[in-house]
Amino acid sequence: MTSRAAMDVRPIAETEFDDWNRALNAGFLREPTSPPEVVDARRRHFLPGRLLGAFDEGRCVATFRSFAQELTVVGGATVPADAITNVTVTATHRRRGLLTRMMAQDLAAAKENGDVVATLIAAEYPIYGRYGFGPATTATEWTIDVPRTGLDPRWAGPDDGGRVDLVDGEDVRKLGPDLHERLRRAQPGAVSRTDLWWRLATGAVRFHPTWSEPCFAVYRSADGEVEGMVAYRADDTWGDAKQPLNTASVDWLIGVTPAAERALWHYLCSIDWVVKVKSGWRAPDDLLPHFLLDPRAAAVTTQADWLWVRLLDVVRALEARTYEAAGSLVLEVSDRDGLTGGRYRLRASADGSGSCAPTGESADLVLDVSDLAALWLGDESAVRLAALGRVREERAGAARQADALLRTSRRPWCPDMF
Repeated sequence: MTSRAAMDVRPIAETEFDDWNRALNAGFLREPTSPPEVVDARRRHFLPGRLLGAFDEGRCVATFRSFAQELTVVGGATVPADAITNVTVTATHRRRGLLTRMMAQDLAAAKENGDVVATLIAAEYPIYGRYGFGPATTATEWTIDVPRTGLDPRWAGPDDGGRVDLVDGEDVRKLGPDLHERLRRAQPGAVSRTDLWWRLATGAVRFHPTWSEPCFAVYRSADGEVEGMVAYRADDTWGDAKQPLNTASVDWLIGVTPAAERALWHYLCSIDWVVKVKSGWRAPDDLLPHFLLDPRAAAVTTQADWLWVRLLDVVRALEARTYEAAGSLVLEVSDRDGLTGGRYRLRASADGSGSCAPTGESADLVLDVSDLAALWLGDESAVRLAALGRVREERAGAARQADALLRTSRRPWCPDMF
């Protein structure tokens, strides 16, 4: 058995991409050898220094990829983020510290690069807390029982002067990026999308040989402005009496106004033969159920943690966002990896702005960097974390004050998987 120290953990060369991709397939239980056109498509993700691999006698046995991202914070500002994905360790090489070594290399490089946070979507809950990540947003999926909604199945379009139209992939690539920018600039927890994202979403580039084209629809307001867009698919299910019982499944839905969201959900619930609509991953306080005459027609199918955040610069992170009230707290942040621990004074002003600086004053709250990450976007409660023993009050009432400052009226949401 090769020792831990003997295994090489490093950025891969472009000539090693095929071996790296084979290890990636093994980690995600895919067919080991990808078709050449799929490898060529995935190779578009290659950026020098951003794809790490662990090598045992020349063979790649672990994978790790990061890329530049922007994350929207409370108040609408954005911060540079190190987005992490494609993390695998081959089953033959687990428990040898390979992920720890790859993560340490990447986070150190991200901090050196000036990123404020690192982000990821966790396939398994227990893994990433030990690297300082905390679950910062939640996502919810609903299944809509269409006949129960109370909506008119003969719906002929919005009554606000707007309209819903089917479009193709080329239209989506043309109209989608600007629409998404409007959404993500107003939605804490949302992340940037690259041109490659849109090409993958519309089949112009295909990472998977079994990719199939979804249907696309847009909502245009009465003045003709595109305010919403949806990608969806439908199955082909029939009952015993030749009764169509199809389910429409949403890949993604963007709406920058409630009117756009309402129109697109009503459209999906009015499609002939569709008796169920699966919403895809939405914000946990999404308006969807209340667009229906009977909100109980939308049943929660799944609710789970979604975007995980790792703070790399506490000062810049806390100064980037806005605050719900004026006040001041001293936070003692522990970070066993030494990237951004310390004691900080947060001051929030009545205009919503905040300032933060290191301090030698006594702490009001003591918490781990992973728990500060969970609080940062406004979704988690310091009072809840204190009850769980994860936040310690050094001053009575400090956790409640933290909630008054940090929590938000609408919950953060990340619409993307990456």
